[in-house]
Amino acid sequence: MRLIRHTYTLVYYDGVQVFEGRDPIGGHYVGVMTGTVDGLDRYLVTGVTPEQLRQFRSGDLDLRNLLLEASCMGWYFVDVSDDFEKPLVLMQQEGSLEGREFLPEEGFVLHDNPPDDLVVREARKRNNTVLDVSVSPPEAAEEHRIRVKTLCGLLKHVQTIVEYAYRRAAKECNIRVTDGYLMDAVVPAHSGSFGVTLEAAGSPDLFGFGEIQRGLERVDLLFESAMEPETACERMQAHKGHLARSYVNLMRFLSDHDTGMRYAWAGPDFSGPRCGGVSKALARKLVNELSKVSNLQTEEVIFSGDFVKVNRTTGRWGLETNEGIKSGRMRKNGPSLDGLVVGKRYTFYCSEEIEIFDATGQEDHTHYLEKYEPE
Repeated sequence: MRLIRHTYTLVYYDGVQVFEGRDPIGGHYVGVMTGTVDGLDRYLVTGVTPEQLRQFRSGDLDLRNLLLEASCMGWYFVDVSDDFEKPLVLMQQEGSLEGREFLPEEGFVLHDNPPDDLVVREARKRNNTVLDVSVSPPEAAEEHRIRVKTLCGLLKHVQTIVEYAYRRAAKECNIRVTDGYLMDAVVPAHSGSFGVTLEAAGSPDLFGFGEIQRGLERVDLLFESAMEPETACERMQAHKGHLARSYVNLMRFLSDHDTGMRYAWAGPDFSGPRCGGVSKALARKLVNELSKVSNLQTEEVIFSGDFVKVNRTTGRWGLETNEGIKSGRMRKNGPSLDGLVVGKRYTFYCSEEIEIFDATGQEDHTHYLEKYEPE
């Protein structure tokens, strides 16, 4: 008699739909519900390799093909009441699994499926907005682990994309930008593909709304815009600038580290999670497509104020605006500032570029003048 134990629920919808299990010697299994027999939930179960399981978690292998590939070593049924705490008894089946009516449909991949409501329960427990992010790098195939450098990079990219999503949302709502985009890591890891849970650093208002939700709602739109690589360049124009740049950088990071990413977030008053993600293959395609558009990652900014200084040697200039002195540089082949009068009012149209200092994580913003108009 072969026994396995339930270790992680991969898909939950009115009950466990897909689960991961282990046998006493550490072998991996995947089970998917096929129906009910004599009042018990019946699951189709196959043993899987750690790499197959990682590919499924990353969205590179759909559930049907995972089961068919793994069934060459045998396949089983498991009947379960509602108690996954007890050992599960595998009932070995004969014949080929190919063509069986209880196989799932083609195309079902894990990253497209919303996770269960754990993130909602965590948000209610903490009375705050919670974001759960999970990835499946190669080192997570055998056990739930991740390289420190990979984890640090993931957190940095996630925080950056939430920051620029929040700034864009605040600008469109014409509200003051605060540090409401900041997050704290509150759970270092959980089972399944390696994951980390983040909580808004600030507290929500009396109605449960946190400033960070503005940014996370924009992140949802961002991921939705890029789901089809063929139309991503056009749809991503709505997020043009630093937000698009941070998204492309995240996709490049995922591609370089051989992993997809899933996320779910919720506020304390949510009835269900809001989810998104990309597979490893989609991340790679998006990097290739979005990198073709030269101006997608350029942030356009406009300053109006009194012309106060120019240094022809360094190419630096300054405008005194209502928000203080704004400074920038001239490009070698850009517009000349010859003839501008100090003290006169102008409008400068600039592109903002960012240089990141990896050692500190700090960003240096430089404004390059593209054109100007006298007022």
